[in-house]
Amino acid sequence: MIELVFLTCLLSQPSECREREMIFYDVTMMSCMIGAQPELAKWAYEHPDWQITRWKCSMVQSVEADT
Repeated sequence: MIELVFLTCLLSQPSECREREMIFYDVTMMSCMIGAQPELAKWAYEHPDWQITRWKCSMVQSVEADT
């Protein structure tokens, strides 16, 4: 499993930030990197009060995947 981890901050209060994640099954790290921007654009469109400040793709550790 691959997770797309991204940091979002409120436009009205830039110091109010939250880390969010999307989990992808049956994808490679490269396909996450390539497909991240359209997914993030969709998320940003659906959440206009938030700004995405950074993102990364990473492997989900098996311990995290079980919880």
